[in-house]
Amino acid sequence: MSVSMSLVQGGAAGGAPQGASAILAAAAPYYQPPAVPQDVQPDRPIGYGAFGVVWAVTDPRDGRRVALKKLPNVFQSLVSSKRVFRELKMLCFFKHENVLSALDILQPPHLDFFQEIYVITELLQSDLHKIIVSPQHLSADHIKVFLYQILRGLKYLHSARILHRDIKPGNLLVNSNCVLKICDFGLARVEEPDQAKHMTQEVVTQYYRAPEILMGARHYSSAVDVWSVGCIFGELLGRRILFQAQNPVQQLELITELLGTPTMEDMRHACEGARTHMLRRAPKPPSFSVLYTLSSHATHEAVHLLCQMLVFDPDKRISVTDALAHPYLDEGRLRYHSCMCKCCFTTSAGMRQYTADFEPSAGQPFDDLWERKLTSVQQVKEEMHKFIAEQLQTGRVPLCINPQSAAFKSFGQPMRMRKSTTTTTTTTTTTTCTAAPAAAPIRRRLLLRCPREPIQVQIEILGARSPLTRTTRYRHA
Repeated sequence: MSVSMSLVQGGAAGGAPQGASAILAAAAPYYQPPAVPQDVQPDRPIGYGAFGVVWAVTDPRDGRRVALKKLPNVFQSLVSSKRVFRELKMLCFFKHENVLSALDILQPPHLDFFQEIYVITELLQSDLHKIIVSPQHLSADHIKVFLYQILRGLKYLHSARILHRDIKPGNLLVNSNCVLKICDFGLARVEEPDQAKHMTQEVVTQYYRAPEILMGARHYSSAVDVWSVGCIFGELLGRRILFQAQNPVQQLELITELLGTPTMEDMRHACEGARTHMLRRAPKPPSFSVLYTLSSHATHEAVHLLCQMLVFDPDKRISVTDALAHPYLDEGRLRYHSCMCKCCFTTSAGMRQYTADFEPSAGQPFDDLWERKLTSVQQVKEEMHKFIAEQLQTGRVPLCINPQSAAFKSFGQPMRMRKSTTTTTTTTTTTTCTAAPAAAPIRRRLLLRCPREPIQVQIEILGARSPLTRTTRYRHA
């Protein structure tokens, strides 16, 4: 069983020598003109966000394809600079298979010229949004494996006291072997234990926004991430956005059509105006039976877990840890740890050696005390520059941006300019010393392969039944 999807990728034009057009280069005095094979892929843009741009580039040190994220205009205000610093520290803090982390940070210029940051992360082939909207078949086993990895990564974040606050399919990167990683921590923050302190409501893409935020709650918890995962779960089952509204008020209407009108107890976190609005509406009964019509994969177990995630009252919503213990995810856990994870391994005798902890927590909470000490943009700038310098003390050759690269000219263009030039830069920038002639974009098929056991024991493909029983699975754990 296999699943395929079309992605637009820039085609590499041949016939030109390699070198100066690549965005990344080794920093002086280490630079040597790299001897790169002729078939190297071109540097190309793969994503644009509210706070930066991401390119697929080649690491000149080993030829590995990586993702390069540019964070421009970092020091425009105290709030934005602290947000970027927080994201940078988180990327360096993360150590989990299902959470994207920083592989490297580019060597910054002198403090006086320090205005932007370049972070290198692992490059994955697609994201869950592109897979959901594609016309390909997704089996129940794919859904279980994807959902298991989302919750597994989220458990790690929540155990580190981190709220992601923007969980959505586009922020869930996926490889062709179905391995998934949570990314984009631009809106992430440490949870606030003091309920008297107000938290911003300008978080989470509207379709995946929890009802307490829609209703103006001044304080919220990690339950907002669980609601987002529930929306994604429903989207995986139905292959369409579960609550797709034009505005927040309509978004709340769609939620109440499914969950029914909330009680006053359920709305205790909402602001007074939101409660008044809800009480003026005619009472609606819940209609959970609609969830069974999402697809043939919406079984009793699936709908039961989905209903526990989509609970109006955040205090009654299921936690990530409890969701991972739900029977629906047993097979997702089995398949992930049988052939996909890095925490388990297969011995030379063909036996699978399982880890003692399938869903590990963070070793320690993420520390955000440093934020309170920074009271000016200059302070943030100095501390960030010092932090990056410390991260570079790894013994590896440091990297820097190659300003002679043809791709560099379009790397930081404004959004309105990028839309008209993306095709050009994708097809004309290559990792060669001279500009290659323009070539037509090549549409390549990303094969979303069902994961295989490295030496073909136990599980051949994701859709196949494992000869391991659940009893045997847990006995060897």
